Amino acid sequence: MIAPLPRVSVAIPVFNEADGVAELLRRVGDTLRAVPGGPHEIVIVNDGSGDDTLARLAQHALTDDRVVIVSLSRNFGHQAALTAALDHVTGDVAIVMDGDLQDPPELIPDLLALHASGHDVVYARRSSRKEPWWLRASYFLFYRLLDRLSTVRVPLDSGDFGLLSRRVVDQLRRMPEHHRFLRGMRTWVGFRQTAIAVDRDERHTGTSKFTFRKLLGLAFDGIFAFSIVPIRAAALLGALVISLSALFGGYAVWAKLFMHESPRGFTALTLLITFLSGVQLFFLGVIGEYVGRVYEQSKGRPIYVVDQIIGRDAPVDTGRGSSPRIAAARR
Repeated sequence: MIAPLPRVSVAIPVFNEADGVAELLRRVGDTLRAVPGGPHEIVIVNDGSGDDTLARLAQHALTDDRVVIVSLSRNFGHQAALTAALDHVTGDVAIVMDGDLQDPPELIPDLLALHASGHDVVYARRSSRKEPWWLRASYFLFYRLLDRLSTVRVPLDSGDFGLLSRRVVDQLRRMPEHHRFLRGMRTWVGFRQTAIAVDRDERHTGTSKFTFRKLLGLAFDGIFAFSIVPIRAAALLGALVISLSALFGGYAVWAKLFMHESPRGFTALTLLITFLSGVQLFFLGVIGEYVGRVYEQSKGRPIYVVDQIIGRDAPVDTGRGSSPRIAAARR
C-alpha cells in the first residue's frame, strides 16, 4: 500500500521582521507549492513585534489561504514562540525554521525525502555559518560543553531548523517545561533521527534579535534542563576541600607533636578563605539557577498568551494560553 502524501505545516516564529516577511512568505510559499500532497499551511507566530510585522502578515493572510498567524500578547521569547507555533500546526509533519531566512526553505523537499525513508526527526547540522568569528566560536564551545555535561546527547552544531513528525510534535506538546530548550527536548523524545548538512545563510534583512544576554540565557536553559553535573561538581569540590583540610589538619597535629612548631602562613590562609568563599557563592548561584527554575515551574503560568489568530476559523485548544480572539482574515 502506498502511504498517503503528508500535509506539511511550516512553523515560524518572528519578532520585528517587518522588512523580511514578504520574502519569507514568498520563498516558503513557492517551496510548498512544489511539494505534492496538502493542503499545506504556514503557521507564523508574531512574538509581540513592535513594528509593522503583524500588519504585513495580515495582508498576506488575505490572499494566501495557507497562512495562519498566531499573534502573542507580548514578547515571550524565541522558544516560547516556537512552542506556540508547534501547538497550532495541524499537518502530518512540521517544518521548524526561523523567520530571518538563515534557514533556507528550499531544503524542505530534502527534509521530506528523509522523513519518507522512515525518520521522525530530521535536524539540520550547520556545516558553515556566515556570522562573526566570536559568535561562531561561542556556538562551537557551547555545543561541545553541552555534549559533555548533558545526559541527552544533543547533536553537535544543530539548531531548531528541521522536520518533526506528528507524533514527535504531540510528545513535545505534552512537555510542560517553562524554560524550554526545544532542540534538546526533540532529542530526548527519541524515535528515528537523522541529520542533513546545511550551509547557514546570512540574514535576509535587519539585524539579529538574539542579543548576547538572550543567547547566554538559552545556553543556560540547555545546560540546566539536561544536566545535573554542575550540582555534582559542587559536591565533588566540597569533598576535595574536606579531604585537603583533613590532610592539612593531620599535618598540623604531627608538626606540633613531633616538630614542636605550628604551621605558619597568614597570607596563604587569607587567600584560601577568600577563594573558598568565592567558590561557595558561585555554587550557591548554580543551585539558585535550579531552584529558580523549579520556582518558575511551580507557578503554573502559561508558556505564552495568545492575543489573536488570523486566518483560521477556530483556534487550536492547547491549554497553554488565554482564549484568543479569532480574526477571520479571508471573510
